[in-house]
Amino acid sequence: MTEFKRVAVIGTGTMGPGMGATLARIGIDVAMYDVSAEALERAKGMVGMAEGVLDRLEAPSAPGGSVSYHDDLAAALEGRDMVLEAIPERLELKHEIFKQFEQHCAPDTVLASNTSGIPITAIAEVCDHPERVIGNHWSNPPHLIPMIEVIPGEKTSQEVLERTCTLVREIGYHPVVEKEVPGFVENRVLYAIMRECLDLVDRGIVSPEALDLNVRWGIGYKLAVIGPMALLDMAGMDIYNAVGSYLNKDLCNRDDVSSTIQDLIAEGRLGMKTGGGLFDYTPEQIDELRKQRAAAFVTVRKAIEASDAKAG
Repeated sequence: MTEFKRVAVIGTGTMGPGMGATLARIGIDVAMYDVSAEALERAKGMVGMAEGVLDRLEAPSAPGGSVSYHDDLAAALEGRDMVLEAIPERLELKHEIFKQFEQHCAPDTVLASNTSGIPITAIAEVCDHPERVIGNHWSNPPHLIPMIEVIPGEKTSQEVLERTCTLVREIGYHPVVEKEVPGFVENRVLYAIMRECLDLVDRGIVSPEALDLNVRWGIGYKLAVIGPMALLDMAGMDIYNAVGSYLNKDLCNRDDVSSTIQDLIAEGRLGMKTGGGLFDYTPEQIDELRKQRAAAFVTVRKAIEASDAKAG
């Protein structure tokens, strides 16, 4: 049984339900909080779906876990060993909620943020005890991607860092400890890839459909098996040096956002959430895509874990 027996997940949007289901599975009493009754109701169904996926993954489990739903923050925070914040990415909102955490939580409660890249030091600057504030960035979908970035702020204690990493391992995930940098590591790499992809689409070099095929079966398939640093060793430093010496000069280095994205936003096409972005979706297609992708993630994760077990 984990030392974190009672955890609050604050925010039940895209990430919260999967995080809550994953924590409850290892025996944790999870309190889910949101200001929206509609979001809480929706979260119940999302937690149920995540639980089904975790069953198919045969993820680590322990008895005693549960998920409860709250629209009262003080009630959700009462007696919690850890608070995991997953609210929108606005520093002023996080400042407001972290000040409330300190009002309602015990002095030794770990205050973690699932921020995608806001510096932890900046979040903790409003806290009387910044030593207990830490970044705990899950990858989406959180119940399927077994890696969590763990980012200490300038004043985060070593004890809080170690306790947080221990929890990540207890749910069967890999903690990746990083220094603070905008976007952290995962999103910096992802957004570098996205910038180049969108530039190629903007310039008419390739269609969105063809680009996805290229990346999925080219670098995507490859990187799922061999990480970038190991890939360098496999290909050879001389090869990377030769290609990089001319290709790096031609790669996209714009510091604004792609015109393709800006045009879609202006049209109200935000992606699956609005029924269309780069591609069009019916509600039925969205449901089917989510099921298909969850099944694919399960299959790929099992294959990678089996491969890692043999290699290790």
